[in-house]
Amino acid sequence: MRIYFMGICGTAMGNAALLARAAGHEVLGADSGVYPPMSTVLAAAGITLHEGYDPVRLEKLAPELVVVGNAMSRGNAEVEWLLDTRAIPFVSLPAFLYDAVLSVRKNIVIAGTHGKTTTTALTAFLLRANGRDPGFLIGGVPLDPPVGNHLGTAGDPFVIEGDEYDSAFFDKRSKFIHYAPHIAVLNNLEFDHADIFRDVPDVQRTFLHLTRIVPRNGWIVLNGDDANLKALGPLAWTRVVRVGLDESNDLRIAGFRESAEDASFRLIWQGKPWAEVKWALSGLFNARNATMAALAAGLALFPDDPTKLKLDALAKFRGVKRRQELLVNTPKLKVVEDFGHHPTALAETLQSFRARFPGHIIHAAFEPRSNTSRTKVLQAAFLRALGFADEVYLGAIARPEKLKPEERFDVEAVIQHLATQGVDAYTAPTHAALLDILQGNVAEETERPQLVVFFTNGSFDGIIGKFVAVNKG
Repeated sequence: MRIYFMGICGTAMGNAALLARAAGHEVLGADSGVYPPMSTVLAAAGITLHEGYDPVRLEKLAPELVVVGNAMSRGNAEVEWLLDTRAIPFVSLPAFLYDAVLSVRKNIVIAGTHGKTTTTALTAFLLRANGRDPGFLIGGVPLDPPVGNHLGTAGDPFVIEGDEYDSAFFDKRSKFIHYAPHIAVLNNLEFDHADIFRDVPDVQRTFLHLTRIVPRNGWIVLNGDDANLKALGPLAWTRVVRVGLDESNDLRIAGFRESAEDASFRLIWQGKPWAEVKWALSGLFNARNATMAALAAGLALFPDDPTKLKLDALAKFRGVKRRQELLVNTPKLKVVEDFGHHPTALAETLQSFRARFPGHIIHAAFEPRSNTSRTKVLQAAFLRALGFADEVYLGAIARPEKLKPEERFDVEAVIQHLATQGVDAYTAPTHAALLDILQGNVAEETERPQLVVFFTNGSFDGIIGKFVAVNKG
């Protein structure tokens, strides 16, 4: 089949296009900006890329199917042509994935407000380390496995990141509703995506819909310490196993410790020791990600005794790009880039870094860019999270013209509040000007080692790369 992907250079779209190519389809696509790294990978796979959207060109290309990315909306020239003519069938990305791959596989769907990408990578990594050839689709750029997509062997599980965001402009269901879970991992649940969800109960509603399509011979692997997940109820239509610190959980995380060198913890399955883990990733949150992944992979391969899954490989797991990724590592300066855009993620990361980088001055630069973080909805939680840093640098709010003034994240109010906690905070009209302030403050400190953490789900207008280039030593 000749398949055309609209928005092909996005991480999820690009990886799905590569899966389609691996399955033998002829694949082509377009994006408003054909940009690396995805454009380079796609071109190397023999996929033809087009710059911009042109209905005349699309008609001439004559694909048999168009996959419409989540970033596409009414007003896009190709979208309007598809709707006007109905000349070519079109589907959302999640619907395409179900039809092309997931409908015939036993799928492990990794869901949660935080940690989906890392947990998906961990699950695929552990399955491979135990001698299997799983398929997977990861919504990021993992270091382990070394690629973000793979069809795998038909008889082995398929691991996919299950996003609760909507599927397309014409399908407002959460993406994960399309993914036919045999095992659904519910890692955590908090309010996010304020542009499509009203409140926590609204998010719970869509997660509950996901649980209702897990078959009775499948499993729900659930964070048993999460109050918002507990509130979903007993989920009696399938098997539920719970993971967490509390002794009531089926799989317990015990003895978590973190130092400048590494982190370690023990796993206890139904009262019996399973494994002792020592690895490089920071934070209790990543220990939980690993534990959820271990149980999901274990149940997929050894449903009667998941502890048969070997976990030794975790010591070698390197993580995912832009998830607490260490970009500069010198005795005087560490620089980390993190995809964090939710206050809980920022707080957990900053708390972990106190143990991982003892004695360091922590500079936290945050870009309010996501549809939730650029509003006031979670501002109080951001105040608490950013208070774990020593100095804070607040970037310009993304797309402020699309928000009423009273709805916008109030940068000045945050700065004033942080000052009452003894935290120096700065902002600037542009990210380039903010970079100058950050660079000047870092250069002035000559006594204590420093850690600079950039939190953004975007590019921060390129200032991360510029800061690294000046300070890489």
